[in-house]
Formats: sequence, C-alpha cells, structure tokens
Amino acid sequence: MSGPGAAGADGANGAKDPDAIKAEIDATRAQLGRTVDELSRRLDVPSRAKEGVYRARDTAVETYRESPPVVLGAALALVALTVGLVVWRSRRSDSGRTDPRRKR
Repeated sequence: MSGPGAAGADGANGAKDPDAIKAEIDATRAQLGRTVDELSRRLDVPSRAKEGVYRARDTAVETYRESPPVVLGAALALVALTVGLVVWRSRRSDSGRTDPRRKR
C-alpha cells in the first residue's frame, strides 16, 4: 500500500488514475474482508472446540481400524487402572476409620 505522500503513476505530483485508485480500494477491501473472516474463525471458541473433538474422534476411530486389539488392550488397561485406584483409595480411607489407636 502507498501512503498519501507517495509518488503515483504520474511520478512527482502524486496524482493517480481513478481506475487505479478504485482497484487499490477494492484490493484493500478484499484483504480486510479476509482478515476479518480469519479473526472471526480464530475467535470462535465453540467451533474450534468442536473441530478438536471431531479430530480426536476421527483419530481414535482410525487407530481402532488399524489395530483393534491394541486399542482394546489399552482401553482395558485404563479401566483396570481406574478400578485399582478406586479400590486402593477406598481401602486406604476405610483403614483410617477403623484403626482403634487413632484418636478422635
């Protein structure tokens, strides 16, 4: 873009052809429209979150299709770990309540 004091098509006097000015305005308007669209897209958090969820889901489905036993094994390991942690915490909290040496 050129500033108001920049030399135009005529050289030293800075005068420009009206068609060139209109073309520059149209180009600037188009660029501004693209910039606004890009900013709107970046600031649309719910839409970006949905895109992330869809991407994660597609990745999981694709991984499952490539090697189902590995995915099932990992899921079972995760479930077993979760159950183990729940049981461990419940036993740990129960043991503190039934300890006769513990003062209340």
